[in-house]
Amino acid sequence: MAGTIRMIGDLTLLRPLWLLALPVLAVLAVWLYRHQGGIGGWERAIRPELLRAMAALGRVETRRDRVPLIAAVGAAAVAVLALSGPAVERRDAVSFRNLDGVVLVVDASPSVTESPRWQDLVTMGRFGIASLGSRPGGMVVYAGDAYVATDLTADHKQLGQTLSLIGPETVPDPGSRPERGLDLAGVMLTEAEVLAGDVVLFTDGAGLGPDSLTVAERIAAEGARLSIIAFGPLTPEMEAHAAIGGGTLMSLDAPDDLSDWLTGQARDRLEQQSYPLLFWRDMGRALLALALIPMLMLFRRQMT
Repeated sequence: MAGTIRMIGDLTLLRPLWLLALPVLAVLAVWLYRHQGGIGGWERAIRPELLRAMAALGRVETRRDRVPLIAAVGAAAVAVLALSGPAVERRDAVSFRNLDGVVLVVDASPSVTESPRWQDLVTMGRFGIASLGSRPGGMVVYAGDAYVATDLTADHKQLGQTLSLIGPETVPDPGSRPERGLDLAGVMLTEAEVLAGDVVLFTDGAGLGPDSLTVAERIAAEGARLSIIAFGPLTPEMEAHAAIGGGTLMSLDAPDDLSDWLTGQARDRLEQQSYPLLFWRDMGRALLALALIPMLMLFRRQMT
């Protein structure tokens, strides 16, 4: 039995339809209470005077013992509550690491790295890296060709240091070929079997054209998103790439936008792709252990 997730304050029920069993259990408990005999219904099968005589001799117990019924119904009620899936939210769960990876694609051509705004780019990138949580991050640098600077890793400190060390001579190939950087980022996500990835392109717009648009479309088709960080004025080419890639267009003038985007959008994407249960810690099994407490009442006679 399953159902949609229901929120009760900070508590979440993953399988709320199980609660429908509680009224049925209550009706059954009332019926058993009314029909349960102290000696199993023998008072309806033997003569009353014989029953009284046996009771006087201490041979039968005519008092109705409700403790076993209460214990059984209590244990069943706790089991139903456990099956409803009470859960609390998980934050920064390690199980997210192969679901949502991020690859930064950085234009390392001299026109970018020698610009006075290069440090703004590094700052924004490091803010984004710091917001990754448990998700892996990687980095590709490109100019006339593209190279993997850091493969997908959970070591975000190393990733941030790598970004800070990029300079005009990092990529020796002259030119600006963003399509090669994007293609390499897509390969990294595919090889890592990332289900919901983000590719973030830091670019001044040089080299954006039909070839890079084709790669952006392919990245989106494989389940990832392409977002653009504009190193300079926003251009129609940047807008087109972000639109086709299913991402967003950001500017260095708002350094917090990247971290906000990566933090907020990752959860929404995984929930939309049928992975919502990964965000919750099911407490049902722990609650099920509490059902043993009323069950102990059934053994009280052996314990005395």
